[in-house]
Amino acid sequence: MSGEAPGPERGASAGASQEIDAESWAFALELYAEPGIADACLQLQNECGVDVMMLLMATFAAVRRGVALTPSDVAGMDAACRGWREQIVLPLRALRTTLKSGPAPAPNEQTENLRSSIKAAELSAERLQNELLAQWLAKLPAQSRALQRKDIISALRAVIDFALQGRRGQPSVAQLSLIDVIVDRALGISN
Repeated sequence: MSGEAPGPERGASAGASQEIDAESWAFALELYAEPGIADACLQLQNECGVDVMMLLMATFAAVRRGVALTPSDVAGMDAACRGWREQIVLPLRALRTTLKSGPAPAPNEQTENLRSSIKAAELSAERLQNELLAQWLAKLPAQSRALQRKDIISALRAVIDFALQGRRGQPSVAQLSLIDVIVDRALGISN
């Protein structure tokens, strides 16, 4: 991002960005708490390298704003948050994960307290990543029509395909079925 406020031709204002940020964060928390969603997101993260915050924002964009992100949109979304994710979110996640089993003195009660603090910091960092993504999404005009299920699936598939680019792989049938789980729950909480 250039750091400049988006121009009126892009359809965004600071107020619109803040509104999208608040609404998308609430949506992400609600969706992630739905049965099966955390497991689906974490499986896509671990197996495909999917950025869960990007996946949740793409879901929000499709379900609540009628915007089906294209592969080039996903690349733009990634560019908006890549630095933050790579320099802040991922190192926090790596620390938290490492503390589950070591090095000594981990795992013990004191290191579990530290791990909990790092987990809270990781969530705060993801909250700030959501804000970056909301600023990016605010530049895209919302659509007045509801998207069809296939359009939402296509947008989420674009996020998975983007994540797999560096791995030179294709999503498995099981991984693609996780999209259905996410779309079903997202549509369920949006009705």
